[in-house]
Amino acid sequence: MGRLQKTISKFLILILLMGCAGTKKKFQKAIRPLLESEVFKNQFTGFLVLDQKTGDTLFNINSAKYFTPASNVKIFTLFTALQLLPKKIPALKYIEANDTLFIEGTGDPTFLHSYFKDSTVLKFLGSHQKIVLYLNNFQEEKYGPGWAWDDYGYYYQPERSGLPMYGNVGTIFRSDSLHVIPEYFRKNVVELGYSKSREEAQNLFYYGPKQTDTVEIPFRTDSTLTRILLEDVLHKKVHITNRFPEGTKSILYNVPADSVYRRMMQVSDNFLAEQLMILASTTLSDTLSFTRSRDFILENELSDLRQPARWVDASGLSRYNLITPQAMVSVLRKLYLRVPKERLFSFFPMGGVSGTLVDWYGGSTPYVYAKSGSLGNNYCLSGYLITKSGSTLIFSFMNNHFLVPPSEIKNQMQAIFEIIRDTF
Repeated sequence: MGRLQKTISKFLILILLMGCAGTKKKFQKAIRPLLESEVFKNQFTGFLVLDQKTGDTLFNINSAKYFTPASNVKIFTLFTALQLLPKKIPALKYIEANDTLFIEGTGDPTFLHSYFKDSTVLKFLGSHQKIVLYLNNFQEEKYGPGWAWDDYGYYYQPERSGLPMYGNVGTIFRSDSLHVIPEYFRKNVVELGYSKSREEAQNLFYYGPKQTDTVEIPFRTDSTLTRILLEDVLHKKVHITNRFPEGTKSILYNVPADSVYRRMMQVSDNFLAEQLMILASTTLSDTLSFTRSRDFILENELSDLRQPARWVDASGLSRYNLITPQAMVSVLRKLYLRVPKERLFSFFPMGGVSGTLVDWYGGSTPYVYAKSGSLGNNYCLSGYLITKSGSTLIFSFMNNHFLVPPSEIKNQMQAIFEIIRDTF
């Protein structure tokens, strides 16, 4: 009887494997004509689909080739943050000496940020009379390698800093009158319709006299402005020092880290991404550095990538980034194995429902949880796909150097994903 049961089990497994192989061939046969259509002609495409449960490769084209991933880089940033950061964001490091509070930034992006509206840091600083600020722990350039110099005035490219405030953007809007946040910049706003939103070398902003929309304009940061803005909001004097006192530093925590990850991934927030990598470095040393966090993760957690990533910024703004679909899927699988599914999927835009995918990959039941990435002539999408049979597939679909409208690429991708959803 035991032998018979074993024989039956082997037979059933064989049938199951044959069925899976047949299903795989079926959707591969359906997908290839779409990938060979005119839409994908004269561009570079890489596509890898992996069965999460078995690790089996279901579809592969150019998955070991390097692509410009755009905001798909934020998947690497999410992975880093989840490995290094605690459950709550470290907002400040400090030492109390007699009647003086010495503070240094951690790179926390949420301080006075319009979305998070957290008052933890303000209340803490407000309870101390003498505050001394140390800013020399930030050791990165304000812009990442390869960022477009002429994008300085656009909301999506704020400067990086060690103690950011207000998301490092000035917010201007009109209701009954003109409103500027922070109020300090009110005198720097010229009500003039102009092709620029800000002068390149100074914090001089332009907002049309009949303009009514809300705009966010990055401001130039430096130590003097940081001190002034801090004094302005605290209504007290803040001193700057070039030397932090010796001793054990305490850490002030504020918002749940998941709320920052979710915002970064859902709306593809470049500022949050950049600051999270800087923030992660506080767990490794007192030096704030994207490079330090990146190198630690690549050398320790991602040393097994078959194609090492060329990873130069946290947001994907830079075209210097080069990552293969295979490497992207490898990181996505590590995330899937380490983070509970419900929590992990909550970070990603949901097709047809939320974030950057609200208008794409919809259906009666959500089936795509993925991060999109867009730059001029590039569109990438990497994440998870739930099939009608309940299987979880991991994919990375990268498209570089196309000249057709991005909507045509997305429409074709959606058709491909629907085939996979319905046939596997």
